[in-house]
Amino acid sequence: MDFTEIDREDFRRLLEEIAVSFMPFGKFGRKEYPPKGVPIIDLPPEYLDWFKQRGFPKGRLGELMAQVYEIKAVGMDAVFDPIRQVNGGRYKLRKQRPKRFDFE
Repeated sequence: MDFTEIDREDFRRLLEEIAVSFMPFGKFGRKEYPPKGVPIIDLPPEYLDWFKQRGFPKGRLGELMAQVYEIKAVGMDAVFDPIRQVNGGRYKLRKQRPKRFDFE
C-alpha cells in the first residue's frame, strides 16, 4: 500500500468537503432518505466495502467515498465525531415505524 503525506490544512479541507457530502443515489440516496440522502460519513462500512470491490462512482463523490472508506477501514471513524456533533449526531439509518395502535 502506498501512503502519501497530507498536511493538516489539506486534511481539514478534505474533512470539510466530506462533511457536506450526501449520498445522492441508491439504497441510501435521496429517494429513500429525503431530502438529501445519507451523509457519506454515516454510510455503513459494508456498503462502502461493496463500492470498493465494484468501483466507486466516477468524479469527486467517488473520491470522497473512497477516502471515507479508507478512514473507516483503519479504525479512525472517530475523526468524524465532531462533524456528527455539529449536525446533531449520527444519521438514523433505521426507518421509523408508524406509531399506530388499534385496540379494536
